[in-house]
Amino acid sequence: MRDGYEPTKILITVMTYPHPSASHKELVCTAGVTEAGEWVRLYPVDYRYRLPEQKFRKYQWIEVGLSPHGHKNDRRKESRKPDLRSIRILGPPLPTTDMWRERRQIIDALPHRTLNEYKELYHTEQVSLGVVRPTRVCDLVIREDTGKWKPKWRSLFKQGWLFGDGPKPLRKLPYTFHYVFECEDSKEPHTAMIEDWELGALFLKESERLGSDADAAQSVKRKFLNEVCSGQRDTRFFVGTHFPYNTWLVVGVFWPPRLTHQQDTLF
Repeated sequence: MRDGYEPTKILITVMTYPHPSASHKELVCTAGVTEAGEWVRLYPVDYRYRLPEQKFRKYQWIEVGLSPHGHKNDRRKESRKPDLRSIRILGPPLPTTDMWRERRQIIDALPHRTLNEYKELYHTEQVSLGVVRPTRVCDLVIREDTGKWKPKWRSLFKQGWLFGDGPKPLRKLPYTFHYVFECEDSKEPHTAMIEDWELGALFLKESERLGSDADAAQSVKRKFLNEVCSGQRDTRFFVGTHFPYNTWLVVGVFWPPRLTHQQDTLF
């Protein structure tokens, strides 16, 4: 492990859709919770270029060396630069059995705040990750995008690398997806773009299955609005800022079954 990097155990809870990078081939914003119950953002992570034994999954404990600070000028409270070579997977993903008990015990213990509260904490403490329990999910809005990477990023897929294999194919999604939701202190609904890798993977799978991007987008909407946010689910949003702004995104969704009063007492 590199000097100055502290070995830290983290439960991975957030992985965003990959994004091209001239310096790192591509980047996946990755975040999780330490054994002490503190949020940590790992950046940069070139996930698809990691060794097979380092390709962790969501809700999997890993150990990795972390710098005391974020990458370059990233001074957000939770940001840490990881020593990617030190990544070690510690076990299988926590199961969803028993009403998601093992996952719920960790997520339920985290502070839950409104989006307005997080925006204020960003100003005062540079807090940039957290959990929101929406009081109402109003809609999931689909917006058309160009479906093409910027020219500087498209050129990356045409060039080879000095060492190792060339860049892996990475499709730019032709739509962006946005949750519209309310919190306890909302004067009007919030709109936040969803960056969750699971949404992107679902879109690509449905596009191939249905043979239509438009139909795939509607399939994603039905899943993330009517199932993930249904009344049978105790849905929470993992939220994080879009560096370097106080603009908040939904970077992951936690959607365990909703407990009855009796079950909640047992937990």
